[in-house]
Amino acid sequence: MKALRIILMITLPLLVVGGGGFAAFKMIEARPEPEKKTPEIVRPLVRVIEAQPSAVRLTVKAEGVVTPRTESQLVPEVSGRVLEVSPSLIAGGFFEAGEVVLRIDAREYELAVIQAQAAVAQSKLRVATEEQEAEVARKEWAELGEGEPTPLVMREPQLAEAKAGLASAEAALDQAEFNLERTIVKAPYTSRVRQKSVDVGQYVQRGQAVATIYAVDVAEVRLPIPDEQLAYVDLPLAYRDVNDGKSQPGPPVTLRTEFAGKEYSWQGRIVRTEGEIDARTRMVHAIAQVQDPYAQAGKSGRPPLAVGMFVEAEIAGRTVRAVELPRTAMRDEDTVMVVSADNRIEFRDVQVLRAERDRVLINGGLSAGERICVSTLEAAVAGMEVRVLEDSEAASAAD
Repeated sequence: MKALRIILMITLPLLVVGGGGFAAFKMIEARPEPEKKTPEIVRPLVRVIEAQPSAVRLTVKAEGVVTPRTESQLVPEVSGRVLEVSPSLIAGGFFEAGEVVLRIDAREYELAVIQAQAAVAQSKLRVATEEQEAEVARKEWAELGEGEPTPLVMREPQLAEAKAGLASAEAALDQAEFNLERTIVKAPYTSRVRQKSVDVGQYVQRGQAVATIYAVDVAEVRLPIPDEQLAYVDLPLAYRDVNDGKSQPGPPVTLRTEFAGKEYSWQGRIVRTEGEIDARTRMVHAIAQVQDPYAQAGKSGRPPLAVGMFVEAEIAGRTVRAVELPRTAMRDEDTVMVVSADNRIEFRDVQVLRAERDRVLINGGLSAGERICVSTLEAAVAGMEVRVLEDSEAASAAD
């Protein structure tokens, strides 16, 4: 009896577990199989641009500092004490051509003129006296002399000396008058003062600089242009045997700068290139000119194009026929993704004419009407199928 109880205690749990497992197996076996679905391939959505060759105006960008075309040191041609200085003789002051800059004490030079005038009068008297003496000598020789008279007898050397003395006295008078005029120092051209070096009461020497001035009719900017950019612009080059004054004008240029928090621009023109190429940087320096840089531009509030301003220049270059694409269209330096008629990706090598910050100009490798992918595809492969974003979809995406 005890043995039977032990057998039941062992076999009964085994029977319960086994029965439960059998029932679970049957339930799993009777469950319906799930429906098998083919995974859907998701085609990426891309934007495209149609390749359309067009005339594109190239530009060349450079930077430089505004300088005057003409700059001079203003120097007196006579010595003396400064009696008067123009109120405009200050750094930044303006002068019109011929306007008085300063006056030097002229009394010494006025006396020199009077002395020179007296010397001229004396010389004229001597000439008149010698002419009279020569006339008397001719008459006396005609009455009493025989043969040919000598020049000395006829007082010809004496008369020549008197006339030479008169010419010298007149030259001295001219010099004295010139020196008197030079006590008034005038501006040689319409100009602005860069630096003042003299004031009232100061004694100045002949040839001593009293101010530095520069012309305000034309401003210049020296623009360095790299060698590789020269193919995009027509610069005026100088030839030794071509100097007829009929050379073609250089390209127009737009100068821009920021002043007081605003951007302003001026229109100018490239007028020449410098006489040498920089041996270190291999750059050609072109000179841009802007006419009347200090003229007031109506009511625009634009400041003058002042000397010393730092400007950015945009030089109008050649016009070429090319396909213009955004930089996002480039997969490599010279590769784009063309979307075929059946919306598949094709990698195409192209000829890049010029790559700029925001755009690329293509002049080979693309045909008109071909669609260029401008979207970024991280894992693009040749032949990959894509969906093209149509105009309606693009408008919806923008909204």
